[in-house]
Amino acid sequence: MRRKWLKRIMALCMLCAIYMLGREGAVLVDKTAENSKGVIVIDSGHGGIDPGVVGIGNLEEKEVNLKIAGYLAEYLEKEGYETVLTRKTDAGLYEENSRNKKVQDMQKRCAIIKETKPILTVSIHQNSYPDSSVCGPQVFYYTNSVQGSKLANCIQGELNTQLEVSKPRTEKANQTYYLLKRSEGILNIVETGFLTNPREAELLGTEKYQKKCAKAICDGILNFLKTVEKDA
Repeated sequence: MRRKWLKRIMALCMLCAIYMLGREGAVLVDKTAENSKGVIVIDSGHGGIDPGVVGIGNLEEKEVNLKIAGYLAEYLEKEGYETVLTRKTDAGLYEENSRNKKVQDMQKRCAIIKETKPILTVSIHQNSYPDSSVCGPQVFYYTNSVQGSKLANCIQGELNTQLEVSKPRTEKANQTYYLLKRSEGILNIVETGFLTNPREAELLGTEKYQKKCAKAICDGILNFLKTVEKDA
């Protein structure tokens, strides 16, 4: 009889301990949530066997994208946002034995966005054109996305201003790009310049200009989020 009571008391103590640990864990999770303004996914285009555009001076798009994405993450985190980068290294998002690495890579990016459920996503890219005189940043949004259009307008405006673009572009609707079609939530594709333009290729290869691009994108995102707060 005595042993039964001892077992019951021990079991009760264990349940209390588990309950208290659970409460502490919940508090820690709540603190993390309170300290963060939300999650933003930053997609660095291309990677691995896919260099993207190879521009003047053999400057590879995948490298420029990765650098700008990293700086953008730093700026957003200073503003209190959590960031998730689809890639942090040169590697692509595919398995080495995959028969179609490009498709698997794109599917994985969409899966990361779906699993993360971010406030918004920006995908960093670079542009190219046969005419080397063509230059300037360009932001794309999905044709039917009202919020995507607003975000693109904010980012495009900051890029035009902060990069001192001589012939400013306007944000552009698109319904054919894979990420725009297949990703959930608000997403913009941000092409910060043309690697086929001598001046922009030279600038995009420098840390100073990469940070300048990242800061402009960050400010565009913050402007958009302010409008969302006002409309709420």
